[in-house]
Amino acid sequence: QVHVVESGGGFVQPGGSLRLSCAVSGSIFSIYAMGWFRQAPGKQRELVASITSSNTIYSSDSVKGRFTISRDYDNNTMLLQMSSLKPEDTAVYYCKVVTPTEDYWGQGTQVTVSI
Repeated sequence: QVHVVESGGGFVQPGGSLRLSCAVSGSIFSIYAMGWFRQAPGKQRELVASITSSNTIYSSDSVKGRFTISRDYDNNTMLLQMSSLKPEDTAVYYCKVVTPTEDYWGQGTQVTVSI
């Protein structure tokens, strides 16, 4: 069984920073890629950033220069360092794990950016 658990969300004022973490445990033979998605109320889930096993990184235009994705291979963890946060970054952030046979999602962590 595979477990994907996000943490690090919370409430922050505009211009602030947060660091999200995605921990993966269980029987996974190999991970092809991991990614962060977000879904704001009334909107579709969108890809924020992703990183492959060869460290190819993608960031959406809306977060480029503000968010940094990274992986800790020793601990099977993915991080998303978010800075210069804006109210429009408010959403539930989800971690997705892509393997050759199956994709796995976490339950999400809420990020709220407001005064």
